[in-house]
Amino acid sequence: MSVDPAFLGRHEIATAASMEQLGFRVGEQLEAGDLLILTGPLGAGKTTFTRGLGEGLGVRGPVQSPTFVIARTHPSLVGRAPLVHVDAYRLGSADELDDLDLDLDRSVVVVEWGRGMAEELAGAWWDIELQRPVGTIDGADPENLDSDAPRVVTIARKGES
Repeated sequence: MSVDPAFLGRHEIATAASMEQLGFRVGEQLEAGDLLILTGPLGAGKTTFTRGLGEGLGVRGPVQSPTFVIARTHPSLVGRAPLVHVDAYRLGSADELDDLDLDLDRSVVVVEWGRGMAEELAGAWWDIELQRPVGTIDGADPENLDSDAPRVVTIARKGES
């Protein structure tokens, strides 16, 4: 597990650009074998965070939501580990996630909507919870869920050390 412990805990994020920057700073530190499980409601910033993470890793982009393809691999442009970006929203079980045959040992794997399903993929992982303050989605235009609005990101290390 390669992320500096200084990133553990709560981060208040004001803008989408700040969310990408946090992802970038985390991505710079990741290594093959790292698993990140992202949890949060629609529009919380999971893909925005992952876009920055991909930039920090130096992978080919663009990084966008893999909702309809379930998983997308972004090869490295700089000789580092590729990014495997998974959207588990439409998966029904951990078995379906396991059936994707993800290259966990040689990749950095990010699983959106993976809580309760992806923990069995590795002995240790980064649990990243993204939240929009209460009331920011109520009545919001679905086209603007990625707009600048405050978010809270909590990063925790889970599993074996």
